[in-house]
Amino acid sequence: MIIPDSGHLALVLLLAAVIDIVFGEPPAAIHPVVWIGKLISFLKNAAPKTHRKIYGVAMALCCVFFVSLLGYSVLYVANFPGVPGVLGLFIEAYFLKATFAINCLLSPARKIYKHLEENQLVKVRELLPIYVSRNTSKLTKTQMSSAVIESVSENYVDGVLSPIFYYALFGELGLVAAYAFKAISTLDSMVGYKTEPYRELGYFSAKSDDVLNWIPARISVIFILAAAFTISLFPKNGRKINPLDSVKAALEDGMKTPSPNSGYPMAATAGALGVKLEKPDTYVLGASYPPTEVKDIKRVSQLIAIASGFSLVAFVAVIQITGIYLYL
Repeated sequence: MIIPDSGHLALVLLLAAVIDIVFGEPPAAIHPVVWIGKLISFLKNAAPKTHRKIYGVAMALCCVFFVSLLGYSVLYVANFPGVPGVLGLFIEAYFLKATFAINCLLSPARKIYKHLEENQLVKVRELLPIYVSRNTSKLTKTQMSSAVIESVSENYVDGVLSPIFYYALFGELGLVAAYAFKAISTLDSMVGYKTEPYRELGYFSAKSDDVLNWIPARISVIFILAAAFTISLFPKNGRKINPLDSVKAALEDGMKTPSPNSGYPMAATAGALGVKLEKPDTYVLGASYPPTEVKDIKRVSQLIAIASGFSLVAFVAVIQITGIYLYL
């Protein structure tokens, strides 16, 4: 197998981003993350009634092994002598794209924004449970807007920043690392709950997800700050963007959520947009700001889209710079 250099790795990441933005998610039948989900479902359904915490550890390790083998196999095929370079590049990019989803992150917000604008609250209450873990039956329009903003900012870390971070961090095995992270992330979303029947089964997966997202969650504040500063250079009517308030809010409110990580991107977003984000009976971020409005959903989409772009550029630069030193 030919070992790819830093230029190749950076190009794969950029091409993966283009595929994501232009084409979005591939069909379920050929979507690697869907394959991961099916494996998790199989193992979850086979879980015993006793020793579920131990089984949960084994289940997580099995999934990580499976996706790491998948990632390495993709690298082996894509870089095998005789495989055309362009084809190998597209193979790697396609599989890397499956680990992050900028398009998919923002499209639900656009859909819910449209329904809220048209005052179709029943439809919004039907859609929101797919994206947020709370009872939506009694949420007000303001609380619905807040839930969407929280979801977009929180999922920026898990769905975009972390996979790219691990891809850049592990160099030539970056694809394997991105898939290992995606396995843990998918496990957390499917079994990482504190309620039964997943309390013990998903314990290891949830804790692993917390560990893997710890650094990216805090780095996210930097990218949200950069995005907020960029938007502030082109002021429009309405609430202004407050770049430095994103850092201030993250430092003050970043640890107010039950998760050790989700509070940082959400609080940074609350500060940048100058809005209060609230999950009833759980947390309030940016308490000194006015409540959210429906139009703030468009603002968060813009903010996180730009932050995602900065993330890509930054980690392409990291890959190139570290590659220069590695190959000297």
